[in-house]
Amino acid sequence: MTIRLILADDQALLRGTFRLLLDAVQDIEVVGEASNGEEAVELARTQRADIVLMDIRMPILDGIEATRRITANEDMAGVKILVLTTFETDELVMDALRAGASGFLGKGVEPAELINAIHTIAAGESLLSPHATAALIKQFLARPHQEPSSFLAGVADLTPRELEITALVGSGLSNTDIAEELYISPATAKTHLHRAMMKTGARDRAQLVVFAYQNGLVRPGQHR
Repeated sequence: MTIRLILADDQALLRGTFRLLLDAVQDIEVVGEASNGEEAVELARTQRADIVLMDIRMPILDGIEATRRITANEDMAGVKILVLTTFETDELVMDALRAGASGFLGKGVEPAELINAIHTIAAGESLLSPHATAALIKQFLARPHQEPSSFLAGVADLTPRELEITALVGSGLSNTDIAEELYISPATAKTHLHRAMMKTGARDRAQLVVFAYQNGLVRPGQHR
């Protein structure tokens, strides 16, 4: 299946560089370019995009608000956001995740890592750079009782197995890693994961990571 992708960055040179790289990948098709957040939202809607590669600092409408508008629109429920930015600050990481981003990478990422990230997110996984993950942990350590809950359920609503898997997702494990850790099949791990996401209202794995930290299911040093 071809992944339909939109490039959203206010620098034309960067968009051109990314297009050259991604056009060479057989199963990725760049279907549009946006120079600001408003254009990104409109293109995501009209071009039936699967993923928007979203910069944060853009004119007219920034990438965080553009992400929020896309993920809040039921007509674009299938669109996933991969934030790619120079500014991997703690607040921006948290803002991007709260807005519904499925991934967060720095612009210094290697080409192969970017391509892998796009495939990972298209497959329904979440992806955070090491810096973004560290920033996420730092934020929850700094103000564990100040984060407002936007989830439909709490830990008491999850089964023991769903809690276990949610904690492992928060620790950075993939479905395959979780299956090996718990001696279950990847399909079984995926089933429990989807049930946990449905109960909590988490849009994707990145939001389930937020849930895990917010509810104390992951402790410092557990990330793998």
